[in-house]
Amino acid sequence: MEYIIRLLMLFILINGTLKLSFWKTWQTIVFGFVCAAFIVGVCPLAIQQSKTQLTDLLDNARVMQDAAVWITIESAVCFAFCFASLRKADGRKRGKWKVRILDGYPGLLLFPVLFYVLTQIIFGMSGTSFTVISCLFALAVFAGFPLLTLLVKRLYPENEFRLEIHFLVSLLVCIIGLIATVDGTVTYSAVNEPFNGNALLFSALLFSVFFLMGFTGNRMKWRRSQNKHQTKSMK
Repeated sequence: MEYIIRLLMLFILINGTLKLSFWKTWQTIVFGFVCAAFIVGVCPLAIQQSKTQLTDLLDNARVMQDAAVWITIESAVCFAFCFASLRKADGRKRGKWKVRILDGYPGLLLFPVLFYVLTQIIFGMSGTSFTVISCLFALAVFAGFPLLTLLVKRLYPENEFRLEIHFLVSLLVCIIGLIATVDGTVTYSAVNEPFNGNALLFSALLFSVFFLMGFTGNRMKWRRSQNKHQTKSMK
């Protein structure tokens, strides 16, 4: 399970770099500085950790359930950003402020990943000054994020293609996150009760009504747009 969690963290770093590739260079530099300051700030906390504590933390069912919720929400935000950016690329003016909000969200999962990487570096470089380790790692992150985003932009200059990769990696993060955080505990047990046909019929009827309402509204909207297009073409 530890290898799956490390794979998940790797994809989170890749996904975060892809998201930063949609930012301007100065914005990635500012974010790199924020990450570097975070690393230096949490260094005293990372020093107090041990391998046993981290292992127990990753084996804690409550922590894994919270992590699964966090990963799911983060992936949903990434999906929303991809779809909103595609709508903006099509020239639709609606929801531009939503794109700005989603575009400005860097991905908070990067920070616990950076904390975990810092602890692993401290464990692997025993005997070295903790301050030196944290400062060197912070410097590497400060320079690494802007350079990696520039490399991604150079390799994949098309925004649409990077959006597709960002969407796929977000999907992988969501799937691997659910796999890595699953356990055998049943949170809500099933209730034994007889088959309720009336409730099932009511649900099917309710679904049919809303489906027809949505279908009819979509058809009416499509016809209006077609009529407007024909009117403009005749003029």
